[in-house]
Amino acid sequence: MRILLIEDEYHAVKYLSSLLRLELPSGEIVGQVDSVEEAILWIQSNPAPDLAFVDVQLADGLSFEIFNQIPVPFPVIFTTAYDEFTLEAFKVNSVDYLLKPVAKEELRRALDKFDRLYQTKNGTETNRLANLVKQMLKPDTFRQRFLLKNGKDYAVLHAPDIAFIFSEDSLTFAIDRQGKRYILDHTIENLEKEFDPTCFYRINRKMIVQVQAVRKIHGYFNHRLKLDLHPSTQIEAIVSRERVRGFKEWLDQ
Repeated sequence: MRILLIEDEYHAVKYLSSLLRLELPSGEIVGQVDSVEEAILWIQSNPAPDLAFVDVQLADGLSFEIFNQIPVPFPVIFTTAYDEFTLEAFKVNSVDYLLKPVAKEELRRALDKFDRLYQTKNGTETNRLANLVKQMLKPDTFRQRFLLKNGKDYAVLHAPDIAFIFSEDSLTFAIDRQGKRYILDHTIENLEKEFDPTCFYRINRKMIVQVQAVRKIHGYFNHRLKLDLHPSTQIEAIVSRERVRGFKEWLDQ
């Protein structure tokens, strides 16, 4: 999924970039411009993205001027704090027009529409983006706790009490903040989807860390990172090369 951001508000760019890179590691933000002039130059000089997020009011005028001057061969989702441009938005190649602050229900509707219109063209990656953002809008669906059996007894392990999770010898282990080890009947892949992504991050194929467990970050060979965790562990916590950028942005929220 190749994404273009046409937005002149710094915080909006930072939030959307962070969200997409966190939730869609295979996605790529291929460009970000903040004016009509820059947008026209970018579109004329680059392959078309799969989707663009476009603010109506840019640094040098209304973004509709882009569509008046050149063909725009990709779908867009408009966002703005004003509603007087709704009709104009639907004259161009837009998926939807969302007012700021965007209501969750409205964003879900826009994503459903995007999925219906473009899933055939863009395949499973488009569907994946829609589903990931929908999951982001439903924080109550994140894993809250685990019921664990120990002999004849049961224990409850709350997600916020988990420091990190790792897999070893086909088993998955959770380490709580006191250093106690638990066996979880779940795979790393499934847990990555169930946890709140603002609190937990998968740093490599075999390990997920909780943000409060990260104590120090060290540069490591081959452009990777090595973490000091609390509680301390003999297991090396290495952020794989392809996850370094997402990891940094996960921390910088």
